[in-house]
Amino acid sequence: MKTKIAFVLFVFSFLIFKHNLSAQELYTADKTIELPGTGSYDYLFIDKQNNKLYVSHASAVNVIDLGTEKAVGSIDNLKKCHGIAIVNKLNRGFISDGNANTVVVFDINTLKIIQTIALSGKKPDAIIYDSYSNKVFAFNGGSNNVSVIDVETMKETTTIDLGGGPEFAVTNGAGKIYNNIEDLSSLKVIDSKTLTVTNTYPLAPCGGPTGITLDSANNRLFTVCRENKGMSVVDATNGKVITTVPIGTGVDAVAFDPITKLVFCSNGDGTTTIIKQETADKYTVVQTLKTVARAKTLALDTVTHKIYLSVNDPATNSFKVLVYKLAIK
Repeated sequence: MKTKIAFVLFVFSFLIFKHNLSAQELYTADKTIELPGTGSYDYLFIDKQNNKLYVSHASAVNVIDLGTEKAVGSIDNLKKCHGIAIVNKLNRGFISDGNANTVVVFDINTLKIIQTIALSGKKPDAIIYDSYSNKVFAFNGGSNNVSVIDVETMKETTTIDLGGGPEFAVTNGAGKIYNNIEDLSSLKVIDSKTLTVTNTYPLAPCGGPTGITLDSANNRLFTVCRENKGMSVVDATNGKVITTVPIGTGVDAVAFDPITKLVFCSNGDGTTTIIKQETADKYTVVQTLKTVARAKTLALDTVTHKIYLSVNDPATNSFKVLVYKLAIK
């Protein structure tokens, strides 16, 4: 009951104050979480059930407790990690290790590696868990396909040809997976039960699509594109591109907050474009948040409404997670 009351109060506060917030104060810097080492970095993933943030970082995945916003451990000795997927009912996490052509399985309680799955696909990058089919899907950028993994046996069971280089993917939780194909500027729809591609949608004027997320209530996909520097809104029911909103340069990730109706596009140029969903088909840029150059991946906590971006800060030659919060006075 307390959680419901707090939620109602937050929504009420947001509705009262949103018209008084200028574009510059909608989101502000909160803190920086320092992590050890430097090197490459990629996806961030939030396990809502356990309130943990997973941050891929070179040969390790760092784990942050979102209650304290402090590092609590890491999964180490990988070659070059990319994405993280969590299967809470089994207490297992799955990491795509691109340079090893494997998916590494770990215990989410102990953070110990329990299995390494050799893939027939090459250079796994994005990875997601689909609860509808109870399978993990690892998207292989080096072989233009997706490896399907049985979460119980921890084995690759088959692959699905995609015909092009896959980027981010998202599931609707009801049997459909949407995957951006970067080099073809198109969107693939995968049936997660039959394990087949059922539709391919062109994304023009989008060029070079990377991140993708879903507004389940309105059946709208948000896909961000590097070549035309835009976020395209796509009708998930038929693949129609409804509108395209200008964003920054070098985008990678996108997230949607169903409570505040804000879309976040993290760009490599040191900005995050924040877009307001006015209606299902109308969108307005409300802030260009200044971050750090190359802070192009992010995760959104839909409870606190904070966003987390990882970056190797060239100014300090250190790896960190940048935290930004919603500024409601």
